[in-house]
Amino acid sequence: MIIDGHPEIFPVNYAVNRGTIVFRTAEGTKLDGAAPGSPVAFEVDGFDPETNYAWSAAIKGTAERAESIEEILETVSLPIFPWQAGDKSRYVTIVPTETTGRRFRIQASARRRPSISEATRPE
Repeated sequence: MIIDGHPEIFPVNYAVNRGTIVFRTAEGTKLDGAAPGSPVAFEVDGFDPETNYAWSAAIKGTAERAESIEEILETVSLPIFPWQAGDKSRYVTIVPTETTGRRFRIQASARRRPSISEATRPE
């Protein structure tokens, strides 16, 4: 999203719906930055420890909002649950114009190092 003329990144909970990405948010900067027709980018990463493969997908597109009653009912029925309290009753749909991604094997030596959450902390 572009906020005050600069790109910004926001964490969101999302769902894929009919080839689009949908996320919930509250009123404010994130919603303002995702005004209908505005350019947006979305990235998601994942790791499968059973196969030792990671993947990354990036989507560029435009922001849209549900307008018809059918679109609104379909959007609010999606399984998107906010992690923080508060009224997150606004939904934004990203309509992709460009999708890229990759899948790659993680080197065994990279998995031996502790993650940030596993690292010991100084007391």
